[in-house]
Amino acid sequence: MTVRHFLKDTDLTPAEQAEVLDLAVRLKAAPYSAQPLAGEGSARKTVAVIFDKTSTRTRVSFATGISDLGGAPLIINPGEAQIGHKESVEDTAKVLERMVAAIVWRTGAHQGLVDMAANSRVPVVNALCDDYHPCQLLADLLTVREHKGELAGLSLAYVGDAANNMANSYLLAGVTAGMHVRVAGPDGYLPAAEIVAEAEKVAAETGGSVLVTTDASAALAGADVVATDTWVSMGQESEKAARLTLFRDYSVDAAAMAKAAPDAVFLHCLPAYRGYEVSADVIDGPQSIVWDEAENRLHAQKALLAWLLHRSGQAVVDGLG
Repeated sequence: MTVRHFLKDTDLTPAEQAEVLDLAVRLKAAPYSAQPLAGEGSARKTVAVIFDKTSTRTRVSFATGISDLGGAPLIINPGEAQIGHKESVEDTAKVLERMVAAIVWRTGAHQGLVDMAANSRVPVVNALCDDYHPCQLLADLLTVREHKGELAGLSLAYVGDAANNMANSYLLAGVTAGMHVRVAGPDGYLPAAEIVAEAEKVAAETGGSVLVTTDASAALAGADVVATDTWVSMGQESEKAARLTLFRDYSVDAAAMAKAAPDAVFLHCLPAYRGYEVSADVIDGPQSIVWDEAENRLHAQKALLAWLLHRSGQAVVDGLG
């Protein structure tokens, strides 16, 4: 049986994405109903959770989720592993696969994840890289589904820094779910052509659509879901002053939300900087669902891990074919 990995949003087909989200709903209602990481007796299988970048939500949600699934999380903090400098990614994968049931990695270059997966006989999960944040999008889609029902046909507007991992994953995961995804940012800060092309290809199969624009108003018009992300990500601190000026017209404030549908909901993957990419009255207001979104990292990632282990033939999860 082929080992399944989750390195980017389109590693799940539309049907598979829906199956993972369905399982997440089940696990949110019954948190301990799936135990794919429980061994014989009191034994627990271990999952390596590797951080090249610091984290709050990713660390807590994966550690808690692995425990909920009957396993033991092995947290490897920034600077504690030798991956990529003293030891190659390929060699690290061959060592880890003999000791753990799955590998979760929050890192920089996406190619490292590709190399890890190519050399691993256990599932590898992208917990964030420079190009994609697919686990966050599973949580976002779960949250939107809870508040809006079916995802297909909904319009989602992402505004701000549209050349980052969140914009890429919103495009790919959103159209996989059959959504109409609109991404807006200034010239020079839009998704790469190959990401847009992949999203358009998937949208043609699911009935979704893609709009990439520099016009925030065009993206926001009548949107069911509005999302943004920090303008200054890790490693961009020296660009802060320039970025605050560059993205000023893409801030999600009350005026921006007024352009969306009256019942639109607001998403932000956090951490958020009030007064910059989002105003306090929006993120702390009645349309904000960011705290449900943060919690759903736990449920979505539990479902993903359980699904990957099941589809890789390394566990049996009731309800999955």
